[in-house]
Amino acid sequence: MSNERPARASSSFHFIAGLSTGILSASLLQPADLLKTRVQQARSTSLLHTFRDITRGPHSLRHLWRGTLPSVIRTGFGSALYFSTLNALRQHVSQSNLLPTSTGVVSSNARSSSSSSSLPQLSNLANLTTGAIARAAAGLIMMPITVIKVRYESNLYSYTSLFSAGSAILKTEGIRGFFSGFGATAIRDAPYAGLYVVFYEQSKQRLSQLKDVTASSGLVTQEMKATSSVPINFVSGVLAAGVATAVTNPFDAVKTRLQLMPGRYGNMIKASRQMVREEGVRSLFDGLGLRMGRKAVSSALAWTVYEELVRRAETKWTEANVSL
Repeated sequence: MSNERPARASSSFHFIAGLSTGILSASLLQPADLLKTRVQQARSTSLLHTFRDITRGPHSLRHLWRGTLPSVIRTGFGSALYFSTLNALRQHVSQSNLLPTSTGVVSSNARSSSSSSSLPQLSNLANLTTGAIARAAAGLIMMPITVIKVRYESNLYSYTSLFSAGSAILKTEGIRGFFSGFGATAIRDAPYAGLYVVFYEQSKQRLSQLKDVTASSGLVTQEMKATSSVPINFVSGVLAAGVATAVTNPFDAVKTRLQLMPGRYGNMIKASRQMVREEGVRSLFDGLGLRMGRKAVSSALAWTVYEELVRRAETKWTEANVSL
């Protein structure tokens, strides 16, 4: 029937889909995360030198995946919280008069045929705001495991397990130690997530329109039309991550120093001033290339798999409802 509403994935499904994509990306890209942490902590060492230093000893391959467990916990559950919260916020905004634009907010059920998105289409302001709020909330909840992860990856600490790392932080720094660098993390993650969603949705819209123009010329087959959302979403994810990462990298560099050496750097403002004074502005962009590459792949992979899981599930549930 033409008035049949598409079935909606439940909040628990969005949580599970986010968890799955987070675990996948964290497991595959842990070496890049480890290298970024070591480069940012080392103060004036190169990526190649850091890589050689890690792989010089025995079990070099295993060393590249050091800290995988806390990364999987952090990224897996962080992604689950982020995507489920973001979906709830987007659904709420799309069905209300919150954050309207001059043309209004696009309904969650009025998805454009020229869009590859499986999610509600919102205004740029709504995308920016919902993305930032969802990321900040997930970041706060996952902050303790983030601190443990960064220190576990660093060679400044000799933790032998997650339990020993948590016990040492609690003993020496108290509960506050588990939230070291949260200010810099929030200022990095909230704008990153907001900008990412804006650029991601805009890129998908432009590429989908280009696809439709190509399809109207008869150069695209029906099979290609059906599967075109995957490459469009992946390319959009890469482009969006590149721009958002470049803008927010200084906060990432400051956050790493605060989490590794809170006693030396104190707070975000003091840390940024001290880094610039001692090492120059360049220190704020340590690990940019590595972080940009990792973020481009991880964000594109996570969002592509997540949207595809949601799209396939909702299509299947809609077909099942129609057949009843």
